[in-house]
Amino acid sequence: VGSAHEHSYTAVVTAPTCTEGGYTTYICECGESYIADETEALGHDWKGTTCARCGETRENPFTDVPEGSFYIDPVLWAVEKGITTGATATTFNPNGNCQRAQVVTFLWRAAGSPEPTKNENPFTDVEEKDFFYKAVLWAVENNITNGLTADTFGPYALCNRAQVVTFLWRAMGSPASTAEVAFTDVEQGKFYTTAVAWAVENNITNGISATEFGVGGTCNRAQVVTFLYRTYVK
Repeated sequence: VGSAHEHSYTAVVTAPTCTEGGYTTYICECGESYIADETEALGHDWKGTTCARCGETRENPFTDVPEGSFYIDPVLWAVEKGITTGATATTFNPNGNCQRAQVVTFLWRAAGSPEPTKNENPFTDVEEKDFFYKAVLWAVENNITNGLTADTFGPYALCNRAQVVTFLWRAMGSPASTAEVAFTDVEQGKFYTTAVAWAVENNITNGISATEFGVGGTCNRAQVVTFLYRTYVK
């Protein structure tokens, strides 16, 4: 009776690509083989309309989102993920100011459009037919923001930089930050103090200058989707 064959495997690695996962094939000289050590696809490394990894290209339908702009990748990502659409079929309106309703809706969609667990709506200026209805209820019950008053949300009020980074920080669970910021317009103990430090520490945004964060500056559409992109993707 012959002794049992002892397998001696050679590993052949198939590296992952942008669209296909990787794996290792273990092959014995007797012909037996198996696959293990599977890895996920890498995903495209978009730099504008071209993937830096594989060279594949994608369409940019917006004439006002130029190649090389800081917001081209965030805009195309946000549209692809259904977080927002263009202002028209061919324009994104990157410089358009963002209102409170728009910002919480972008955040809600980036989080997967979760259903709010409560149906109570205390706001006279938020109706069930509004596109932002569920987003507002979700944002309030998750302590991302409150109304401007006990019974008004202020959906059309413009959002400034301090408010946007605070909404985003709270949506991420209000993480602690030990970063020191030297902005003259960021006071200690304000609602946005830790949010600004967190945003700068995580490269979500910097100041408008070396000494100012620009807390009162209104955020436009390009900036808001860029903040989201740097939080969820980069």
